[in-house]
Amino acid sequence: MRVPALIMAGGKGKRMGLPVEKPLLPFLGKPLLDWVVEAVASAEKVSEFYVVTSENTPETEKRCRSKGWKVLRTDAKGYHDDLKQAVRDAGLAGAVLTIPADLPAVTGKFLDKVVSAFEVCGKDFLAVFVPIKTREDLGLSVSSTDEYKGVWYAVAGVNIVNGAKIQEERKIETSAIITEEKEVLLNINTLKDLDVAEKIMRKPKKK
Repeated sequence: MRVPALIMAGGKGKRMGLPVEKPLLPFLGKPLLDWVVEAVASAEKVSEFYVVTSENTPETEKRCRSKGWKVLRTDAKGYHDDLKQAVRDAGLAGAVLTIPADLPAVTGKFLDKVVSAFEVCGKDFLAVFVPIKTREDLGLSVSSTDEYKGVWYAVAGVNIVNGAKIQEERKIETSAIITEEKEVLLNINTLKDLDVAEKIMRKPKKK
């Protein structure tokens, strides 16, 4: 199974008060977005990808076009509405991988694992969650949370959804991956998150 991917890069990132658009924020010398694009492009189970922009991120859109990346511009009505619009505009009716532009530690191997989990879960939606305490213990912010089987988790932003079902109003049955892996643990929502994540990524790997 190979699926298309949508990299969500249209949010204002207003919590960070940045001089640049959030997807273009330098992380270890490279824009956040570039780290995610490289991971998506290296994933064996991703067939193609689009960067989803909006009027909030014109410079991001300009960079994408200069790189030859496919772009979908949405109306900036909020994450879920923009996701629905992007899926609709791209004509995606099957499984779609979604990922935010602020996960610099994500890898193609991790994304392949998510697609494989979706293949066997038998549901129309698969979400990746991180334990809230794990983020808090590292000094990372917790900006978006969701409940799964009675427990609240930090939302990683990596999901796979049935493109046809997302347009329906009724609730979609969900499966989830709960993980502490740094690939999705290091979600950048504040400048402190950026600092903490860069320090973690600089640490030499244990042999």
